[in-house]
Amino acid sequence: MTKPSLPELLHAAVAAVGGTERPGQVSMAEAVAEAVDDNAHLLVQAGTGTGKSLGYLVPALAHGERVVVATATLALQRQLVERDLPRTVEALHPLLRRRPEFAMLKGRSNYLCLHRLHEGAPQDEEEGLFDQFEAAAPSSKLGQDLLRLRDWSDETESGDRDDLTPGVSDRAWAQISVSSRECLGATRCAYGAECFAEAARERAKLADVVVTNHALLAIDAIEGAPVLPEHEVLIVDEAHELVSRVTGVATGELTPGQVNRAVRRAAKLVNEKAADALLTASEGFERVMELALPGRLEEVPEDLGYALMALRDAARTVISALGGTRDKSVQDEDAVRKQAMASVESVHSVAERITQGSEYDVVWYERHDRFGASVRVAPLSVSGLLREKLFADRSVVLTSATLKLGGDFNGVGASLGLAPEGTAGDDSPQWKGLDVGSPFDYPKQGILYVARHLALPGREGSRTDMLDELAELVEAAGGRTLGLFSSMRAAQAAAEELRGRQDKPILLQGEETLGELIKNFAADPETCLFGTLSLWQGVDVPGPSCQLVVMDRIPFPRPDDPLMSARQKAVEEAGGNGFMAVAATHAALLMAQGAGRLVRAMGDKGVVAVLDPRLANARYGSYLRASLPDFWYTTDRNQARRSLAAIDAAAKAAQ
Repeated sequence: MTKPSLPELLHAAVAAVGGTERPGQVSMAEAVAEAVDDNAHLLVQAGTGTGKSLGYLVPALAHGERVVVATATLALQRQLVERDLPRTVEALHPLLRRRPEFAMLKGRSNYLCLHRLHEGAPQDEEEGLFDQFEAAAPSSKLGQDLLRLRDWSDETESGDRDDLTPGVSDRAWAQISVSSRECLGATRCAYGAECFAEAARERAKLADVVVTNHALLAIDAIEGAPVLPEHEVLIVDEAHELVSRVTGVATGELTPGQVNRAVRRAAKLVNEKAADALLTASEGFERVMELALPGRLEEVPEDLGYALMALRDAARTVISALGGTRDKSVQDEDAVRKQAMASVESVHSVAERITQGSEYDVVWYERHDRFGASVRVAPLSVSGLLREKLFADRSVVLTSATLKLGGDFNGVGASLGLAPEGTAGDDSPQWKGLDVGSPFDYPKQGILYVARHLALPGREGSRTDMLDELAELVEAAGGRTLGLFSSMRAAQAAAEELRGRQDKPILLQGEETLGELIKNFAADPETCLFGTLSLWQGVDVPGPSCQLVVMDRIPFPRPDDPLMSARQKAVEEAGGNGFMAVAATHAALLMAQGAGRLVRAMGDKGVVAVLDPRLANARYGSYLRASLPDFWYTTDRNQARRSLAAIDAAAKAAQ
């Protein structure tokens, strides 16, 4: 039997999922197959509606080697494992004459821990364990969640938090899950043979396709201890999110509350001298943090430096002492010790990292209304880490609807540690960029309207002219508006203003769960939904409910963002343009994602309105506009309103 061709395989898979074959999808599949066969690297931009999941799954399955697919969002992981992979495997089986296996793998804390469930959670205030089921009042929300978790533990096959519907609070889940540092290990745990996390790992070892998330991919790269099974091909979907997810994993944080917890957990397990030293260091750190003002610390202040050195040394002593002490009064000492060790090691590693003072780290104070002050440390750049860890010994395909910024892939490539396309050095792998376009006819389906006549947005204060413009646009559109705001304060002010001016329902992020808000927004065309960051990339509402997408301003990072401003300064000191490399790239990615909310299906029509004149007038405006879908462009406010009114009338006539 001759080997089936890639077009044959793709045709079978597309038919199986009930999709339509697109030229862009075929181009993508061919490029992925070529990259995988040549052990090469590929960045591929595939616009909304291309069918990019099949564009990489089909050539990956046909190749026959193990593939890891890493995504940013839970929604895409679920779509791959519950819909795309089962149907694709079934469709390709007769042609490939094999049935590839697939599995999902997440971090350990995503799985229910049977030891924690049955033996109880180590208690912070006293030695031993407590039964969280007895401690929580059965009538309380926490008590009800815990009882439901106990029932669920008897019926679940996966133990995966995301398979529990409806979900439970983070507080409830924390009672029955452990981090990898707190885990006893399968060989030392009474429940090791039944462990859900271990079972997931075993399934992943046997699978041809392992679906995971960016965070676990980052942990696998950063921590040196392999979490993912050996694989020949890595596909990173939603790749525009990768740098921020890796940065998140590589960021350390210390708060007085976290240090106090470590003290309480370790106190009964070590000698009095070691416990007292950690307590004293903790109190010293808390005093320093009471006076902490938010902002970057270009040099670690003397008082913080002394407090962190005392914490580091005391934590090191406790870690050594924890290994030897045995306290007969402590029940299930292994679990209690493991949790204490995890807490103290976390304090030690962050305190040591900050006191060592690497030039490649950024340190800053943050203050949270609810949790108080914290000191944080993050890498100035993750590009070197990604270049070294991501692109070695395997073919890597990175894909997203938004990878090409300002007309090329080099901006995103640089953030991943790659040299400009077509060049390669000793330590910089060669790669290729491909834009397979979109099946949508953007110039006919959408308008990009920039409100050139508005005043420049200031840092603070009311933008009366912007709110007037917003109200007029919403009125012309008959509702149907997704409002994307640069801050929660701006979203709240706009919602309050428009609720007072007109009778269209205005939904506001934070007033209900995100899923519920999006469902309600999609259900009623007259409704508007206003919110901030997660709405810029988390909303998929095709049809007449979303025909106007408004951005209140260009979403540059805040000038006082410690990490972004440090990255910008570093580029400038190296002779580059820090603003374009950091701030403009950040804004371009977000705007491309935000504009992508408008056209989600072949029949969609609408307007993306940017209420910031800088997009039309500033020198960098053309770079930002080149990063957006190729909509018909205008700065004529009357044209925008007429178009919205016509789209609204057509939608009403079709109802």
